[in-house]
Amino acid sequence: MKEQGTYSPGLDGIVAAETKLSFLDTVQSEIVIRGYDLIDLSEKIGYLEIVHLLLHDRLPNAAEKGRLEQALKNEYEIPEAILELLKLLPGKTHPMDALRTGISALAGYDANIDDRSSSVNRERAYKLLGNVPAIVANSYRILNKQEVVLANKDLSYSSNFYYMITGKVPSAMEEKIFDQSLLLYSEHEMPNSTFTARVIASTLSDLYGALTGAVASLKGNLHGGANEAVMYMLLEAGTVAKFERLLDGKLANKEKIMGFGHRVYMKKMDPRALIMKQALKQLCDAKGDDRLYKMCEAGEVIMEREKGLYPNLDYYAAPVYYMLGLPIAIYTPIFFSARTVGLCAHVIEQHANNRLFRPRVSYIGERHNRNVISN
Repeated sequence: MKEQGTYSPGLDGIVAAETKLSFLDTVQSEIVIRGYDLIDLSEKIGYLEIVHLLLHDRLPNAAEKGRLEQALKNEYEIPEAILELLKLLPGKTHPMDALRTGISALAGYDANIDDRSSSVNRERAYKLLGNVPAIVANSYRILNKQEVVLANKDLSYSSNFYYMITGKVPSAMEEKIFDQSLLLYSEHEMPNSTFTARVIASTLSDLYGALTGAVASLKGNLHGGANEAVMYMLLEAGTVAKFERLLDGKLANKEKIMGFGHRVYMKKMDPRALIMKQALKQLCDAKGDDRLYKMCEAGEVIMEREKGLYPNLDYYAAPVYYMLGLPIAIYTPIFFSARTVGLCAHVIEQHANNRLFRPRVSYIGERHNRNVISN
């Protein structure tokens, strides 16, 4: 009898969990979030509503949204000791490493750390949603020798996040676009970081540990670093013609071009990218400079023609964030901050109906060795 099961490199095509949270329907080109189409939601509601939907399994009414917003504002302030800890990090620390350190340190302030109940985990989710933007913004500011910017509770959730990063209050258009980007990044079924969080949670580790592992996973360039790489490519080129030559050169050298293709969507455009493409056009029109928009469109044409690949969310989120004046170094931490709610929802679901992840291997080494070196 064969003991080993079927081997699928990268777990490609393997269903690892049942979930009520989200599903990527590649046939209908829909991202389903608790029964809703995420793209449809992105044009009708904001980030706080998606937070409520993911954590409470329903869209909030006005009163529920108000209570949620207040609950998050109550968690805006991170412990002073964590800010001091971040100041001890070397100046060359990667922002994702600083974020990982900050989230891990939060565990020490949880008096009920061993309680894995859904209700307590939901309260932890509020804390993390309140704290993570502050850690993202101020770890970057500390590493770059800038003054810490404390939360402004008079601002909306997304406006306050933007304010802590930039020190400026966003315009209504900037707030709306930034909020929409957070919503689009909020949940996306089972990418590597979410799988990592669920694997950690399956050992009955705590929510902070699961998210700490997810940060480490998202740091990798094949997962969360693409938005930064896209922006550096666009800046390196500077013009449409030079960007076309840059892409042609990379293709000739068989280099991977970030921002295109997706493990699930494969031969279709990420529907979230279309929303950010529209946002980029809006920002470019408002600023009277459509250079980045035209460069991105030119890149789309080349990659579809040469490789049959289409943009993912990172391809258009990167220039959107650049036009919003956000530092490139924290594009991926912003991605993680937005995804915090989805990760928390997955951990809550995992803890509520847990089974330890314990896959097997396909052993390809030697067997029955008998020669032993003796002294």
